[in-house]
Amino acid sequence: MLIKENGSQPSSLGPESNFTGHARRDPIHVADDPSRLAVGAVTFDPGARTVWHTHPVGQLLVITNGAGRVGTWGGEVREVRAGDTVWFEAGEKHWHGAGASTAMTHIAITEAVGGSAVDWLEPVSDADFDTA
Repeated sequence: MLIKENGSQPSSLGPESNFTGHARRDPIHVADDPSRLAVGAVTFDPGARTVWHTHPVGQLLVITNGAGRVGTWGGEVREVRAGDTVWFEAGEKHWHGAGASTAMTHIAITEAVGGSAVDWLEPVSDADFDTA
């Protein structure tokens, strides 16, 4: 059994290469082999979002606070709110973040393959973000 005490893992800012705007990342758990599980909370300030990206085994988001947006390549941008869950299929190109005027926090649950849980791609344009 492993207990990670609240406040024992440092927060970090999402790097500009992977995020537009201010996003704070708070680790929850990264499992050791043979598990591939990685869990973290991300809080996005209004207008902040990830860049386009994919996950080799998919990703589950649990929206815990606020209201935000999620989008898939070639799909529509959807509004999400606290209590919603979002599942992205393995390899599905997508992004997620806050609303234009609202902050949003989610818990992201992913699995790694070959040591990687995400493939970061190009930024989401303002036009794509504003289509909600």
